[in-house]
Amino acid sequence: MKKLFIDTNIVIDLLAKREPFYEDAAKLFSLADKKKIKLIVSSLTFANTNYILSKLSNSIFARDILTKFKVLVTVADLNDKIIELSLNDKLFADFEDGLQYYTALENEVDIIITRNAKDFKHSTIPVITAQSYLIQ
Repeated sequence: MKKLFIDTNIVIDLLAKREPFYEDAAKLFSLADKKKIKLIVSSLTFANTNYILSKLSNSIFARDILTKFKVLVTVADLNDKIIELSLNDKLFADFEDGLQYYTALENEVDIIITRNAKDFKHSTIPVITAQSYLIQ
């Protein structure tokens, strides 16, 4: 079974129903629900998604939807090693992207799914969009 690391933008596409990206995100998470793929997200993704969803609606809604969402994914820890690697990294201009990348690397995923592949141009892990993954 493929292990896919899901970047925060894909999670927000799904949970905030952002068009035109929602449909591809929904299909991807449906595959996980059917146990055809394993999805990994960073614990940082939960914090960032909660923040965005709380702004779009309210904190009660955000926590409710995240509680339901959690059953579809494995949450990867942000640990000392990942933070240290990200702080000392010179390849990722954006600290958060570094955290995401090193979380994916530490969890030995097969692919990183994001809408911002350019943010991961130095990745040693293949990086594609949800749409590209679905048409493979």
